[in-house]
Amino acid sequence: MRLALFQPDIPQNLGAALRLGACLGVPVDVIEPCGFPLSDPALRRAALDYGTKAETTRHSGWTAFLARPERQAGRLVLFTTRAASPLYGFSFEAGDTLLFGRESAGAPDEVHAAAQARLLIPLVPGARSLNVVTAAAIALGEALRQTGGFPNPAGP
Repeated sequence: MRLALFQPDIPQNLGAALRLGACLGVPVDVIEPCGFPLSDPALRRAALDYGTKAETTRHSGWTAFLARPERQAGRLVLFTTRAASPLYGFSFEAGDTLLFGRESAGAPDEVHAAAQARLLIPLVPGARSLNVVTAAAIALGEALRQTGGFPNPAGP
């Protein structure tokens, strides 16, 4: 299981996503360019004290992300308000990468076209969207529940 953020706009959201990944043992892919300057020290700073625990891979762009071996091994599952299928009806697999678009603009058509699945988190009428990391936590929680991927608090 992996978590991927497509061109994140808000550094605090990236930091929260890195913390989420670190706490649940899930690698995080950051697909650049970001909407803010991103250097390795800034990435560590965004993750706060979880920086050493977060497994993070930076990708120079969408094409570089798609070229990674992980893309051949598992499905790309895009979470988007433009989807018709809710996450609770989807069967997740351990090799899936859960992908979330930009806070300001979502995911462009080329990202939608590359995804093997497009899912939404059902909201009450009139609500537009959740914070990207809140949505990621909901999606990742369901995916890890289905695949038995939650960390064992008692250790290995």
